Amino acid sequence: MIRYVRRLLSVLALLAILLPGGLTVGPAFAVNPDEVLSDPVLEARARELSAGLRCLVCQNQSIDDSNADLAKDLRLLVRERLVAGDTDEEVLDYLVSRYGEFVLLKPRFDWATLALWGAPIILLLGGIGFALTALRNRRSESGTPQLSAEEEAAIAEVVKAER
Repeated sequence: MIRYVRRLLSVLALLAILLPGGLTVGPAFAVNPDEVLSDPVLEARARELSAGLRCLVCQNQSIDDSNADLAKDLRLLVRERLVAGDTDEEVLDYLVSRYGEFVLLKPRFDWATLALWGAPIILLLGGIGFALTALRNRRSESGTPQLSAEEEAAIAEVVKAER
């Protein structure tokens, strides 16, 4: 009986997770209520910008997800700039001028970041080239070796001697 109850509970828990509207787990934002702007349009822009900015303390989290003091300061700075009338691009330019390209979770494509964006393509093409070269070498080595005329004559003599 207990076995069936456990199975039933497992199935119900799985359904609660998988069904739409079930236990939905979203990102845990670290934005405090005192940081939220009263204008919903500006707040939406601030959230969108914050999601693309790196927490310089945590390094692999956005400032929207981080509880670090610096992340809070950056969230407030983004909101201040938006309230002052800056465009999204101006806010990003301001932060990049102060903290460098590292503050962006997705760096911009320009000459300074060309190696960053081009390296995966170069490595992929190099890997494909290496694999093709290795495959060709393996095929040429796996074939039967060619015998010289002297070796063929020696084999023919051995075969005649055995008969």
